[in-house]
Amino acid sequence: MRHIKTLEWDGDALKMVDQTQLPSQLVYEKIDTCEGVYDAIRQLKVRGAPAIGDAAAFGLYLGVMRYPDDGSVEELLLQVEKTAEYLAASRPTAVNLFWALDRMRAHAKKVAGRGGAREIKKALLAEAQAIREEDVRTCRLIGENGFPVLEPFGRILTHCNAGGLATAEYGTALAPIYVGIERGKKFEVYADETRPLLQGSRITAFELRQADIPVTVLCDNTAAWAMAKGLIDAVIVGADRIAANGDAANKIGTYGVALAAHAHKIPFYVAAPISTFDFELETGSAIPIEERAGAEVTHGFGRQTAPDGVAVYNPAFDVTPAKLIRAIITEKGVVEAPDSAKVKALAK
Repeated sequence: MRHIKTLEWDGDALKMVDQTQLPSQLVYEKIDTCEGVYDAIRQLKVRGAPAIGDAAAFGLYLGVMRYPDDGSVEELLLQVEKTAEYLAASRPTAVNLFWALDRMRAHAKKVAGRGGAREIKKALLAEAQAIREEDVRTCRLIGENGFPVLEPFGRILTHCNAGGLATAEYGTALAPIYVGIERGKKFEVYADETRPLLQGSRITAFELRQADIPVTVLCDNTAAWAMAKGLIDAVIVGADRIAANGDAANKIGTYGVALAAHAHKIPFYVAAPISTFDFELETGSAIPIEERAGAEVTHGFGRQTAPDGVAVYNPAFDVTPAKLIRAIITEKGVVEAPDSAKVKALAK
């Protein structure tokens, strides 16, 4: 199979797939400023919680890359803080963004105790590269742990994109499928189109076709009927933030899919790295939900589909209660019937 590298460091810039160009063309963009990374995150050129975290780490380095090698350490640390705060404002829901920035800030302070500005900058680039490489290894482990869970099933429904293009490489929800294909298992994937930005039809279907995995795109409002017709054996999705009790925020529409799966007695799984868990939030009701511009609904992809001046409610995410989740698949293992005690154990 061919895995698409979503982003990687290329000499003096971040090279990444511009996902707004999919599926018509696979375009790589080179970004050499912090502002460019902020815009890429905000405009959804890069998306998916792990990939956003990866991009933010490189964005922080780009924000200080041109700082003088012999400059003041104190001034550099201040610039690190300001850059992190700036990048943190790009999107509010995906916790990996804040996790990566906190890790970069902590690393800068650690190195400052034994080196100058040049050493701090060098260490920040190395830390950003380490975050990306850990993402690849983590997603592979999610695939290894998740394949035995999905192995009894053949037809898998997913919502939005939690494949390789949402991470550095393998993905989260699609990782068990990729591992299974490598081992000779035959899967067929049903991909919800994922309104209003169509990440399922534009991105999930694109990368599965690239990997020669059978995929069928269906409208979001078709998923429940597909379950009723016996076309779906299991559901697996990713997550942008998971609360300490197992409630999981994912792309808007996921909650409805989970309800439909529950009604049809179809197992519903979430796949995510430990970095996606927010152990400070007791329940999903505390997860901040991003609301995006109404034009994404009324003028999707440049065509007007609603009357001028109509009110629009356009949350980017919803929260699926833990009681609807059969298991959460992580790099540390599989958490069956997630609850507060089981989830908090992952933090140890």
